[in-house]
Amino acid sequence: MMPSSLRRLALALTLATVLPAPLVHAQPAAAASAPQAAASTPRPARLERVEITGGRAGDTEQRRHSTAAKIIVGREEIERFGDSTVGEILKRLPGVTMQGAPGRGGNIRLRGLGGGYTQILLDGERVPPGFSLDSITPEQIERIEILRAPTAETGARAIAGTLNIVTREGFRKRINDVRTTLGFEHGHVDPHFAWTRNDTVGDWTLNVSPSIYTHTRDGDTLTTTVRRSLADGSTLLDQTEHATSHTRRKGLHATARLQWRGDGGDVLTWSPFLLHLHGPVRREATLEQRVTDPDETQPAYDQSQTTGDTRFTLARMNLHWNRRLGDAVRIEWRGHASRGHSVENNRRSEFDDGAATRTLDEGGEVQDDTLGVGAKMTALWAQGHNLVSGVELEGTRREESRRPLLADFGDSLSAGSTRAAVYAQDEWSAGAQWALHAGLRWEGIATRGDGADGSRVSNRNGVWTPLAHAVWKPDPASRDQVRLSLTRSWRSPSLQNLIARPTLNSRYPADIANVSAFPDRAGNPHLRPELATGLDIGVERYLPGGGLLSANLFHRRIRDLIRTVTAQEDVAWSAQRRWVARPQNIGDATAQGIELEAKLRLSDLWPAQPPLDLRANLSVFRSRVASVPGPDNRLDQQPAATGNVGFDYRWRSLPLTVGGNLNWTPAYDTRLTDTQTAFQGRKRVIDTYLLWTFDPALRLRVSASNLAPSDYVTRSGFDLQGAQETTQITSRSFVNLQLRLEMKL
Repeated sequence: MMPSSLRRLALALTLATVLPAPLVHAQPAAAASAPQAAASTPRPARLERVEITGGRAGDTEQRRHSTAAKIIVGREEIERFGDSTVGEILKRLPGVTMQGAPGRGGNIRLRGLGGGYTQILLDGERVPPGFSLDSITPEQIERIEILRAPTAETGARAIAGTLNIVTREGFRKRINDVRTTLGFEHGHVDPHFAWTRNDTVGDWTLNVSPSIYTHTRDGDTLTTTVRRSLADGSTLLDQTEHATSHTRRKGLHATARLQWRGDGGDVLTWSPFLLHLHGPVRREATLEQRVTDPDETQPAYDQSQTTGDTRFTLARMNLHWNRRLGDAVRIEWRGHASRGHSVENNRRSEFDDGAATRTLDEGGEVQDDTLGVGAKMTALWAQGHNLVSGVELEGTRREESRRPLLADFGDSLSAGSTRAAVYAQDEWSAGAQWALHAGLRWEGIATRGDGADGSRVSNRNGVWTPLAHAVWKPDPASRDQVRLSLTRSWRSPSLQNLIARPTLNSRYPADIANVSAFPDRAGNPHLRPELATGLDIGVERYLPGGGLLSANLFHRRIRDLIRTVTAQEDVAWSAQRRWVARPQNIGDATAQGIELEAKLRLSDLWPAQPPLDLRANLSVFRSRVASVPGPDNRLDQQPAATGNVGFDYRWRSLPLTVGGNLNWTPAYDTRLTDTQTAFQGRKRVIDTYLLWTFDPALRLRVSASNLAPSDYVTRSGFDLQGAQETTQITSRSFVNLQLRLEMKL
């Protein structure tokens, strides 16, 4: 359970979010006069790119002046805990959850919504297939932007929201920023070296940020599958697998930004990006079969060993040209190209009573190529109007090969997609109290590729998405404001979900019936995109010194929900009936929630208090899938709530800063279909750090992540014909310690 002191702190900050203005602003008149005077002249709210490198005050000011609801995370917050992955940073933000065991990263989810609902951008462009946010190091990031509702410019494939990662930018100040880190987890030591160099040559500004690192992970899981007869309660199947794994990744990550600024305001930016990961994988498992089903062929082994290696390389280049045509018109041309290449090779050996029974060589190779261009025009009109319009065109191609091969299927898959979009939006500062933002976007995607039967499969989708945002200030002289967004967004099926051929689960060969927890996978070329109508309402109060109190309500009505459904099928690649997971459109759904957030310094409210920074957020979610009977017919992997409570304290007499954070997500059940259920266990992650500043150019940071680690439990259940099958997976998690020396040369 959460400690009582932290519960009281979370309650106090949550109540502060909804307290009336006079109570929150209770402070001496002399302390309040200066901020009120500064706020007496309101600034127009527009969706414009603002280059700010400051800390908390700069981040919150950018957020305040954005018409669309946006969260900004700058360098101060990124560096605070010395995190090794982007996911560890994001998990502390309002409404953000992560898939997987505590402290182990995983897929990022906004508002608890699963894969595909969150649009992920890298420097404003969609990330290529196969890219994981955990593969980019925090040292390479300038800031993180989270848009809670889509805009015509950023794209509408963002039912849950948009996450934009902005890499390090160049500055006129020449500096070398060096960080050397040692990470410690479960007896392993991982070194990490990062270097950032800023320089100028005439009108050119250069930023180079390379880093090299190793990442070692041990895994320990216990998987128990039990099948019982509904008629008499007898046990038909009872087996447990205990598996340990060891993965060691070596990585190279480099970004650069070369920027030229002309006398007339023209800006040319070239941004290359390189990522390379490789390393061995080892897995050993023991299978204990206490009860076997006589009607099925069972795996003929009690031990298995898997060894292999993986490699992933991503090269990406962005080119951006910003040209001014007079004082009121600006044209931006941009292009991007990327190639991602991954290779995986594994050798699995199985043994029964010490004798080898089967050896399987499996692996695959995937190459993704992307090429895109776009143009945007921004024109300032009279009476506070700012018109933005643009076009986008992007093509992707995927080549994939896997082994072992299945009968009746070829040895490779070729697929491609073409995406086109046009949009226009008007950003209007309608006086001192209103800022309005209206846009319309059309986006179409055409996919083509090899189908399961060797045919050429094509799929076309096009969506019109109207979008509107508004900010209202009840009092132009105050820093309080109300946000409203009415949007349409969508989720397109991935290329793999549309046209991928079957992938056999390697634990169960074609001549052995698999279990529901480890199904084969196959695509569905008949998928339709999901469409969502969204409403967002937010209330924000910006405190002196960069503090913030906010409450945000959201609602999404989703049509043609896509869900992966696992069911037994008669399949062409096996004589046995097998469990197969396929994506399907299953009907309509709704999702809603409230997101509360508070960031403040005690001395901002009561000047006599110590310089203690407090932050807390609490998000509560509710969802319902219409075609699935209740209870617990929520959207897949959406928890009922998630929250954070954290603090930072800087000693006045010592160059020392300490801080901590508690991240909490309760356990929850989900009914996926009439016959399929899932359970996600509770997550509780405690992080802390200590920062000693020797001088402005030399700092030592000690951080600990996932203190008090706990096991993570997931469970799936299936109703069969006359039986019920349940699989429970228990995964261990570990403490991660880091020691980092930060130098500016």
